[in-house]
Amino acid sequence: MPESKHISFAEPLEALSPITLKEMDGIKLMNRIDSKYLTDEATLLRILDRAAQAGYRVLVTEHMRISPYDSVYYDTAGLRMFYDHHNRRLVRQKVRTRSYVNSGDTYLEIKRKNNKGRTKKKRMGIPTAELMDFRTDATACTYLAEHSWFTAPELSPVLETLFQRITLVNPALTERLTIDTLLSFKNFRTGKQTSLQNAVIIELKQDGRAASQMKRILLDLRVKPVRISKYCIALTLTDPGAKSGRFKPKVRLIEKTIGNKLVTI
Repeated sequence: MPESKHISFAEPLEALSPITLKEMDGIKLMNRIDSKYLTDEATLLRILDRAAQAGYRVLVTEHMRISPYDSVYYDTAGLRMFYDHHNRRLVRQKVRTRSYVNSGDTYLEIKRKNNKGRTKKKRMGIPTAELMDFRTDATACTYLAEHSWFTAPELSPVLETLFQRITLVNPALTERLTIDTLLSFKNFRTGKQTSLQNAVIIELKQDGRAASQMKRILLDLRVKPVRISKYCIALTLTDPGAKSGRFKPKVRLIEKTIGNKLVTI
């Protein structure tokens, strides 16, 4: 697959003070508001520079400031979870397994969005060997049935997503920022794969009662909020048979942001 050159963020991240996972776990955003943003790697350099000046801290796990993630999304044969999102169903779910590569931890995760736009996540630890398919694990199957609308026999792996994540926290501990780069996708059902090249997806989780330094930084750099789902964008790009008209403008927005055409092989 043709791939563009990428910027290294190792040196800019050294300008940010570290924060540990234990310290992160102590941050409770009780009135949380989530916002997503789309940008490119060159703009991310400027965001990191501004974040360092503003006193943001970077999550460090296993001595690393950038964390690789490997996720597998599951769906029904008819792509019920994809179409619930496409058809604007307010209450919906996603089921995935995710491996946090630096720590070696792997989980079965169930995300549920309610009709107020709030997302709640439940998860249980599973062996890393079950990342690609948890359905032979009786305990995981029971957990799925207890916490989702789906049972294991209804689901199968659809899509693998790989990306690198940077996590920042503001000095007041009232907002967290996840920054995903090097996003690539492989569709198990169609055999097609693609990447988002130099695109960067940012998610800001903030305490709704507090002013947001990062929102001001993003506004200054003309980085605008956007509703975007990695799973839905990836399926749109890798499954020609899926009815994905609602998400195609988002694909064009990504291409405009990075100044390049996305390529699927």
